[in-house]
Amino acid sequence: MIRSILTATAAAAAMTLSMGAAPALAADAAVLTAPPAAPYKAVSSLVKLPDFIPGLGQLFVDPATLPAGPFLGYDHDGKLVSTTYMIPLSMMKSDMDLSDLKAPAGTVDHVDMMYNAGHPGVAEPHVHIVLWNVPADQESRVAK
Repeated sequence: MIRSILTATAAAAAMTLSMGAAPALAADAAVLTAPPAAPYKAVSSLVKLPDFIPGLGQLFVDPATLPAGPFLGYDHDGKLVSTTYMIPLSMMKSDMDLSDLKAPAGTVDHVDMMYNAGHPGVAEPHVHIVLWNVPADQESRVAK
């Protein structure tokens, strides 16, 4: 049951976001380079996680938005490459509208969604929705 709801929700979100809902947003210049201004804090200063997480980069979040985020992901040069939402499965509903997820970098090149069983900071099973600002062939900027 959860898997089918998750699959339907994920497919709808990926389709909506890839069809241009998020790219229409203007970039927020204040977050394009790390570290972003307050209220954002390094995730590694809030929970027991490394400063740089392979696959996501250096993450910053406004603690008031936990657990869902958005989490801003920066490469080793301090450039914003993605925005990740960590949506607990308990919050996901079959009619959930994910078309208005904010992408502070403005342009969204593509969207990845993946299940996560939980980790420090978001212990509950959840889905990572990654709004990439860079083409897929540049995801390696946060690979390691």
